[in-house]
Amino acid sequence: MDLNRALRAAAKTGKLLYGAEQAKKAIETNEAKLIILASNSPTPELKEQNKVPNIDFPGTNMELGAACGKPFSISVVTVIDPGESQLLA
Repeated sequence: MDLNRALRAAAKTGKLLYGAEQAKKAIETNEAKLIILASNSPTPELKEQNKVPNIDFPGTNMELGAACGKPFSISVVTVIDPGESQLLA
């Protein structure tokens, strides 16, 4: 699976949340299906929680933002609905 391509597809056809606070809220409400963390994410506690599977994005938060098609850095992406992407396959 090409993670960059899957993220773009999910951003266009599914529902993603951006940021650590949004991720924490989605985990608490059991909405989160997957957490994607940038390599320089300042929130390692999201990696250690056991409720939701997570993926380590191999790039920085700037690269994760670009992979999602956003012009800003993103340290954490929460997948609520993968849409037509293969993120949960």
